[in-house]
Amino acid sequence: MERFDRSGRAAAYGAALALVPYLVIKVSWVVGSLLGLLPVGRGFSLGGWLVLNTVTIGMAAAGITLGLALVRPWGMRIPGRLVGFVGWVGAGFLVSILPFVVVSTLMNSGARAPGSGDSGSSGGDAAMPGWEAVLLQCSFVGTGIALAVALPAYLRRRWPHALRRPERAPASREPLWPAVTGAVTGLVWLYWAAGGRLGIAHREERPADWHVLVGVSACWALAASAAVAVLGRRRPTRLPYPLVLALAWLGSGSMFAWSGWRLPATVYVALAHPSDVAYPENATLAVALHLTAVLTGAGIMRTLTRDRGRAGVAADDGEPAERVGGRR
Repeated sequence: MERFDRSGRAAAYGAALALVPYLVIKVSWVVGSLLGLLPVGRGFSLGGWLVLNTVTIGMAAAGITLGLALVRPWGMRIPGRLVGFVGWVGAGFLVSILPFVVVSTLMNSGARAPGSGDSGSSGGDAAMPGWEAVLLQCSFVGTGIALAVALPAYLRRRWPHALRRPERAPASREPLWPAVTGAVTGLVWLYWAAGGRLGIAHREERPADWHVLVGVSACWALAASAAVAVLGRRRPTRLPYPLVLALAWLGSGSMFAWSGWRLPATVYVALAHPSDVAYPENATLAVALHLTAVLTGAGIMRTLTRDRGRAGVAADDGEPAERVGGRR
């Protein structure tokens, strides 16, 4: 077995293991809130708190299952589209949260958990104990690093040609709208992250963490836009094909996952105007941007998977390459 494959298998187990603390903490929050032993997160009712954390429990369970699927034999029999979608969404969350964790930890000395409070990503409370914040950060960072090794190793085993440049140019140009909408969304987010005031309704509600998260989202949106524009060119590029493919994959996943996560809450704020919740952005404009990001991410993913032959995936979606090649 090649060293890369061995590393990928070990990393898959590591990704599953890294999410266990996150899962345990979230379960304890739900149980503790139901029993009245733990406080409800700031800005949430009991019902909303339970729903939010139950959703994140399901996400953590899906992440653990994904990690095991990348290494166990039964993972090679799961339909490829399902594995690809879960991996795409999971990677989209993680590539945004990892830089955010690093920068916010340096800025706040670990006083707040990643995605808590105003960032709206995990629904945590700003007053959580420091050890819980550390465990949550370790879960995110550990899972992200492990999946960065485990996913390519799995793709290489199941679809050996997926990361290779297509031999022939596509018969027609790919649609340009995902590149355009991704660039526009990314530029608006970058403007806000840099301190721009147009479209900002509550200037006092922009903590440093908000600037970091919006800036990271902007960078991934712009990277995905540029990558899909390069992939749609007829002329070959000097950039390594796996790098361009990875930027399109991760950037589109970031837009789809994070904006899909924040869109329902933003719609609620735009329609209900709750007195205890105020987002920095104009709520209507934020809804439009998140919706555009979700559609753009899905459009880029469709572009990447439309020509399955170019991705090197067998026509039978669930048939692993190892079995096609005669090894069981």
